[in-house]
Amino acid sequence: MKKQSFGKTAGKVVLLILATALSVPAQENPEIAPRAVAVTSGPNDIAHFLAGMPVPQDSPLAPLMRDPAWQEHSAFFEKEFSKLNLRELQKLHAWEETYLPETTQSVPVAFYMFSGPDFLYVDQFFPRASVYVLCGKESMGPPPDPLRIVNLSGALGNLENAMKSSLSTTYFITKDMKVDLQQQNLNGVLPILYVFIARADKSISRVTFGSLSSNGAFQEGAPGKKGGSIPGVRINYTDNQTGNSQTLYYFTTDISDGGIKSTPGFLKFCDRLGAGSSFLKSSSYLMFENGFNTIRNFILAHSNRIVQDDSGIPLAYFDPAKWNLRLFGNYLGPIELFKQHYQPKLQELFAQSNPPPLDFGFGYRWNYKEANLMVAERKGFQ
Repeated sequence: MKKQSFGKTAGKVVLLILATALSVPAQENPEIAPRAVAVTSGPNDIAHFLAGMPVPQDSPLAPLMRDPAWQEHSAFFEKEFSKLNLRELQKLHAWEETYLPETTQSVPVAFYMFSGPDFLYVDQFFPRASVYVLCGKESMGPPPDPLRIVNLSGALGNLENAMKSSLSTTYFITKDMKVDLQQQNLNGVLPILYVFIARADKSISRVTFGSLSSNGAFQEGAPGKKGGSIPGVRINYTDNQTGNSQTLYYFTTDISDGGIKSTPGFLKFCDRLGAGSSFLKSSSYLMFENGFNTIRNFILAHSNRIVQDDSGIPLAYFDPAKWNLRLFGNYLGPIELFKQHYQPKLQELFAQSNPPPLDFGFGYRWNYKEANLMVAERKGFQ
């Protein structure tokens, strides 16, 4: 199974592909950015520039590659993604070949609730999804335009800071991300999504801002038009290794019971996509709380396969008559911050089943010796 390397090889491949890759100028596609901001480079070039990867010589961004700030930024991401690849992703891919070969299967949709901008891991576990749906309370931010950044060094440094925890521990630290993402330059989750997509060897063809109406329809244009109340972005891209066209949605929304009741468009949008797969990681044990019953029930009803750590859906909600469970790694209980959500029954299950070990970190347990992972598959699903 051939997977993304996230290292220098991927960068070289992308550079060759970029010469002929589809790049949609903003002036031909006004939905790429609000009309008040004139983006002069296509989103694919911007994504590669932010990821520290070369852009074509005829790109408006090419002169900026001579800036020492970008060169330092490029070196930083080359180093960090290479370390991530060796420490984590190569081992994850080898594990998948042995224990989760289903990752080679195409799936219609992959839901990643409570994701924030963590496209990296849902792409690793469900690389063949036609559509990805991510969501979080973090805002998208304005369309990134490196040509308009006055302090390039400061902006790129802010992007690095926002991503450091995810590259070293496998998850975003929310309080740190709030500070970093609210800085003036390159704020919001969109620059981070761009970096992950580019580093995964994918070519962005179009970025469309929009919002969800109360009945779950994605409407192009600025949020608020036509009654849309949930802001979102649609990113169309091509996987350069497979040639598959894929779509990523990110929505800024509150998926607590109260949030869904007041703005029901998000779950209606997801419901239109039908059943698929779900991914849950480092989700703050929110679905252990009564205030997240609706989203927990939605995931259980709309998923044929769920990959999660112990912070996702509690074991008690997986009906043995409906679900087959496979466990991996070690269950040591939650980290100190969430110790109240310890699951004795899950501990018993791990002790009884003697699950295969993990040799990569996952979720809050970024030390692979302490990590746990569960694959739940609906009975009768092939």
